[in-house]
Amino acid sequence: MTRPSVSLIGSFRRHYAEVLEAAQLFTDAGMVVKSPPMSRIINHGHEFVRFECDPPMSSDHAIQAATMEKIFSSDVVYVVNPDGYIGRTTAYELGRVHERGLAVFYAEPPKDLPIDIPEGTVVDARSLAKIIGGEGAPPDPVRRPRVAALPTADIVIFTIRFNRLHVLLVKRGTDPYRGRLAIPGGFVRPGESLEDTARRELREETGLNDAGIRLQQLRTYSHPQRDPRGRIISTVFLAITPDLPEVAGASDAHRADWVEVEESLWGHNSSLAFDHGEILQNGLEHVRRLLEHTTIGVDFCGELFAISDLRKVYEAVWGFELNSGNFQRKVRKTTGFVVKTNKVRSSRPGAPAELFRRGTAGILYPPMMRPRQRGRTGTP
Repeated sequence: MTRPSVSLIGSFRRHYAEVLEAAQLFTDAGMVVKSPPMSRIINHGHEFVRFECDPPMSSDHAIQAATMEKIFSSDVVYVVNPDGYIGRTTAYELGRVHERGLAVFYAEPPKDLPIDIPEGTVVDARSLAKIIGGEGAPPDPVRRPRVAALPTADIVIFTIRFNRLHVLLVKRGTDPYRGRLAIPGGFVRPGESLEDTARRELREETGLNDAGIRLQQLRTYSHPQRDPRGRIISTVFLAITPDLPEVAGASDAHRADWVEVEESLWGHNSSLAFDHGEILQNGLEHVRRLLEHTTIGVDFCGELFAISDLRKVYEAVWGFELNSGNFQRKVRKTTGFVVKTNKVRSSRPGAPAELFRRGTAGILYPPMMRPRQRGRTGTP
């Protein structure tokens, strides 16, 4: 799988420390940082920044041209601009990027620059890395006496069934929390990676064939009292996949089933075992943000689909109905989201529906931001 790529622009002369900090966050999230090079600036005092890794005989123009090619080939451009500052070189690069229609996000709203900033594109580097890279940087280490802990891997899997968002849960067949619902998971065995454990537990507890299911790390849960059996540290994996079949319990799970995601699953009186209500809520919010910033929604549509089919995916995940006219306009205006096929679907009552296929974009620009209202499956 190709990793998403990012280029960072900004005043390297004034803010290179902030640029390096943001680049490290993207790298830790599994993204490829194409520009700038993580190198030392060697020409302090000159206008055009040159790095130690630049070819010594290359002209400033040649280096700038090579840099622009890296920027143009990136999935995302991130502007590092503390206090909203945009320098002359950065303004030039930003103008070229906008000419190409690339996805641009900003650390802060630019000041004194006549440029349109779409809603949802001002975001800190850590949040953007989590959204696009799929996982954040590891938590900062805490200094404490050495504690023996057992690692586990748990899995949050969402699918859409009957136009409603469902999550895979198992009914525990052993203590603790015998008879309570929980997300699938279990202890790491010798010789296993965390992902190996997640996939094995998925097969053993649900009978679900894990082939083709893409898992990404959501986060690690390590509260000392999260499990009554002792110090258990769980790494949680997330998947959102269409058309998953029925499941059946096995191993130490009494049964497994797809359960519609409802607010009662993670409220104060949650019936889920352990801290799985909190985990489910975190997983749901991450998926909702993915719909805002990526084209994952079309994964739940067929090869050819109407925009109303795509809208139902968004409604199922976000948890409330959307205005069909506004949604259709946003989808059509978003570059690379969908492509017209000049075909229609006329088998249903009413006017024939225009059909589309997946576009070439992987990242939505501008993002499809959620309306700020209370929905059926929680508050977005």
